[in-house]
Amino acid sequence: MTAGPTPLHRSLAIQARVILALLMREVLTRFGRHNIGFLWLFVEPMLFTLAITAFWTVARGSVLSGLPIVAFAVTGYSSVLLWRNMPSRCCNAIEPNLSLMYHRHVKVIDIFSARILLEAIGATTSFVTLMLAFGAIGWMRAPEDILKVILGWTMLAWFGAALALFIGALSARSDLVEKIWGPISYLLFPLSGAVFMVEWLPPKAQELILLLPMVHGVELLREGYFGSMVHARYDLSYMTFSCLSLTLIGFALERIASREVIPE
Repeated sequence: MTAGPTPLHRSLAIQARVILALLMREVLTRFGRHNIGFLWLFVEPMLFTLAITAFWTVARGSVLSGLPIVAFAVTGYSSVLLWRNMPSRCCNAIEPNLSLMYHRHVKVIDIFSARILLEAIGATTSFVTLMLAFGAIGWMRAPEDILKVILGWTMLAWFGAALALFIGALSARSDLVEKIWGPISYLLFPLSGAVFMVEWLPPKAQELILLLPMVHGVELLREGYFGSMVHARYDLSYMTFSCLSLTLIGFALERIASREVIPE
């Protein structure tokens, strides 16, 4: 006889269906069925990155410190949209979905997971589309090491997801978290490595800026893209430890928030 699915497999299958349903609900809620609908999922981050790229090209010319300005802007600002949008979307995400908590299969972690996945899909699609489009017209060349680009992007996605879990769970306890996270996210924007390479900074500033985990991911991504054109400074073990620690703390806070949620 063929063994049936184990309880773990059944639980994972149910959770996958719940997350997919929440993801589709989120798409319809945010983008609706009018105009281009769900295409805004990646068109929106594309437009932002294009605007920044155009501004930098006009302001600084076609080359920045020996690096093509278009490729530098796309790799930098796409990475910011990846890790910064996830916490912003998970902040105060529980309250609008309290009515869904009556369904015993819908948990707080499912709501966070759906929003994190949606932002990851949008940012990744935008990044790949821009690389292909600019590559087709000769404004960007192919990455020197695509595996490093993928690894850097994956690490940034992990950091964004862990931070989203942490911020989302905290926001369930206090409305002040959303008000505080807004200014902090804007402050982290210029410090995230999007607008500079670490090697361009003085030695003391390099030590301080490398305390921010996302900087390591951006440096790794740019090393994969530009290769020998840059001297990237990153510590993958440090970023891994930071992401893992933030993930565990986020899960712990999420469990606490789940016990305190009262469905409407």
